[in-house]
Amino acid sequence: MRKSLVSAAVLVVLSTCFAAPAAGGTTSDRAFRTSLDQLMKAQNGPPGVTVQITTDGRSRYYSRGLGDVAAGTGPRLRDHARIASVAKAFNGGIALSLVAEGELKLSDTIGEILPGLLPKARRVTLAQMLHHTGGLPDYIKDKRFIKVLQTDPGQFLTPRKLVSFVRHKKLTARPGKKYEYSDTDNIVVGLMAERATGIPYNRLLKRQLYNPLRLNGTSLPRTLNMPNPYLRGYEITPGTPPENVTKFINPALAWASGGIVSTLPDLGRFMRGYVPGDLFGSRIRRAQRSWVLGSSSPPGPGHNSAGLALFRYRTRCGTVFGHTGSFPGYRIFAASSGDGRSSVAYIANAQIVPGRGSVEVNRLIRKSQTEAVCQALG
Repeated sequence: MRKSLVSAAVLVVLSTCFAAPAAGGTTSDRAFRTSLDQLMKAQNGPPGVTVQITTDGRSRYYSRGLGDVAAGTGPRLRDHARIASVAKAFNGGIALSLVAEGELKLSDTIGEILPGLLPKARRVTLAQMLHHTGGLPDYIKDKRFIKVLQTDPGQFLTPRKLVSFVRHKKLTARPGKKYEYSDTDNIVVGLMAERATGIPYNRLLKRQLYNPLRLNGTSLPRTLNMPNPYLRGYEITPGTPPENVTKFINPALAWASGGIVSTLPDLGRFMRGYVPGDLFGSRIRRAQRSWVLGSSSPPGPGHNSAGLALFRYRTRCGTVFGHTGSFPGYRIFAASSGDGRSSVAYIANAQIVPGRGSVEVNRLIRKSQTEAVCQALG
């Protein structure tokens, strides 16, 4: 099972209600709670789900199921979890704030900032990588990387080593011409931020994001260890009990593309600052919202479009902006309204990769995310 879990992970890069409104509630509240109940009843669904919805400074917390199957305990509001590709939005926050400060430009190319790193991609720009239109081949799909990962999922590889797996591969498309989700994009963006500033990435996270947005429960680990308390993440295999895979794959193997650990309150706070452009201003926010047809991975609620390190999710109740993530043990969705007044932070503690037996669970996850958006905007 472990080898199949690794293969699935690299190809897809994740019943009690607490502090809810009084019984009866609004129509959107009842619909949201019902959607969570339906997800928990689904065959091969996640053991638990935990959600924080914030509107105009008022937060509501909901949870269902188990956060720790062995202990039989439910999720908690401040549990830490691996946020997978939602880390790409954090990476965008660093890059775009550096653009605002004049330390990077959206037109900067890989060849200018990191000469020799990717010879065939030297003309790809920072903006194209943030947009997933640079044509960089995805290192997590490289056979050599998969083999190394299967040999020792817990090992540490440097960001430059991760990029080296695709160093000599051709671009998948002409830069700027085609949307194609790639984890390599964000590894290179992180390296560009380090080179432009001379500051290690973890310190950039603290300087550009953690301090200004007051993110006290967020970190980028180099090991399998998790800060306490933490939400256990599970692999769901039909016919067998959930398997705890929280400490199976080293998140450093995703680094700036997906290695961050955070909490529901921090995810909501980040999105409420990032989406309105508090980190970089209105001029860069306008450039960020140059939408192309493209879905986050996994798809978020409603109709998905891609901007610079940001996705637009148009639902029947309105539009929010954010990111999704998928990592062994976790499925994440975090988003905010355009003005930063409302946010949704959503974590299911199983990845639920596409495949047989998961179609209905995936549908119910997206349905509950849509109802969360309706609750936030309602």
